[in-house]
Amino acid sequence: MTVPLITLNNGIPMPQLGFGVFQVPDDETTAAVASALEVGYRSIDTAALYGNEAGVGRAIADSGLPRDEIFVTSKVWITDHGYDQALRAFDASMDRLGLDVLDLYLIHWPAPGLGTFPDTWRALEKLYADGRVRAIGVSNFEPEHLDAIASETGVVPAVNQVELHPALRNRAVEAANTARGIVTEAWSPLAQGAVLGDDAIVQIAERHGKSPAQVVLRWHLQQGRVVIPKSVTPARIAANLDVFDFDLDDTELAAIDGLDRDGRTGPHPARFNG
Repeated sequence: MTVPLITLNNGIPMPQLGFGVFQVPDDETTAAVASALEVGYRSIDTAALYGNEAGVGRAIADSGLPRDEIFVTSKVWITDHGYDQALRAFDASMDRLGLDVLDLYLIHWPAPGLGTFPDTWRALEKLYADGRVRAIGVSNFEPEHLDAIASETGVVPAVNQVELHPALRNRAVEAANTARGIVTEAWSPLAQGAVLGDDAIVQIAERHGKSPAQVVLRWHLQQGRVVIPKSVTPARIAANLDVFDFDLDDTELAAIDGLDRDGRTGPHPARFNG
């Protein structure tokens, strides 16, 4: 199965559907990632905060796949904000992953109260300039944080990974990303299952002979977002990839859009899990 590619603003292609490992223990991560790679995923999203970079690295090493066929994302956490600290954190992540070059490195959270994310961003720019990272981006950044990076450094992130699902459309952030040429990547794309029982989604799923999860993932993909669903169950891992043989029509897309019931326009500040 071939996953479509999204071209980032620096020309690097990124698979539109990847595999996330948030909350997967390191000793379970290798098997989960191996299952994902076996059925056709070619993008894996991890983070220093998750504590499972080593498990991701083991699965990649054991897969036998050429390194250039796997797109790997990791993130620097707020305890490693700052120029020098971020560079050291990157080295530690790469040691755990067992990689020489990372495909995408993100600032995991802006932590604006610290005032350190611009210096952290400059560290990511250095890693990019040195060829150690193919693309750099951010996670959980709101429009004002994107403005701060643009005004202080002049370099636009390639990706902004934010919480986004039918119950939380995060419209202002997505619009800000689009206006700046930043790809929106949705973490928790299925709202951790909370939206899968919505009548509108269930009815659309029945109409297409698909599961509610597959319908929600298709909704994301047709609207141009990158998604990284997570599971440790092989059957569900495979099912989440089986979303390229049907299309939602405009009425169905609008029905799912209408499920936004949160009303917020930014990331949830207490859920550091993007």
